[in-house]
Amino acid sequence: MEPLSAPHAIALVAHLLLFAYWLGADVGVFYSSGFVVNPGLTREARLTAAKIMLNLDLIPRICMSLMLTVSGLLTEFYGIPHPGWQMAGIVALGPVWLGMVLFLHFREGTAAARQVQRLDFAFRCFMIAAVVASAVYLLASGRLHANPWIAAKLLVFACLIFCGLMVRVGMPPIVDGFRKLATTGASDADNLRMQAGLAKVRPWVLATWVGLLAEAVLGVMRPGAAG
Repeated sequence: MEPLSAPHAIALVAHLLLFAYWLGADVGVFYSSGFVVNPGLTREARLTAAKIMLNLDLIPRICMSLMLTVSGLLTEFYGIPHPGWQMAGIVALGPVWLGMVLFLHFREGTAAARQVQRLDFAFRCFMIAAVVASAVYLLASGRLHANPWIAAKLLVFACLIFCGLMVRVGMPPIVDGFRKLATTGASDADNLRMQAGLAKVRPWVLATWVGLLAEAVLGVMRPGAAG
């Protein structure tokens, strides 16, 4: 095996770290959410768990926002060059997406955040379509003839974005219950709605973990790769 160049090594390490922190933090978020909706715990314990959950949730969001940029740079080392305009878009995508993620986290609850949240939802829907279209085009044009596994990784990533959107759709009962818990206290009805909300998003969370595992397997095995 030939030694990696410094840029290739940096891109590969960044890719691995994003994967590891995404999956690890996501497991932590889901685990801590169980304490948030548990009415058998004290209010203080649930609020502490919620604080941990909300702050930890920033990590997988950051990882998702940067993954396509790092992956796009990494494909250059697998013999898939990008035109200048395309590379500029790949490089810009990460900071723009990350900026929205950070803004929504630190300005949560403000009028501006509600506006950006709608923009972010539409942006993620667009990214699903764009990633799927990109994978189909790359396969049809023959650019991935030697590395069809990259198209599979793109399609799985589109599924991961979709799972994230479905989690967001199912979150309002949990968020509303948490707000009541933090102010007036959660009633039995609030607790039931929070637990039902968590049950609703659970399949999408598990699907995210399966998708990340599939991404790892594809990246290691590289099925269909030439040579």
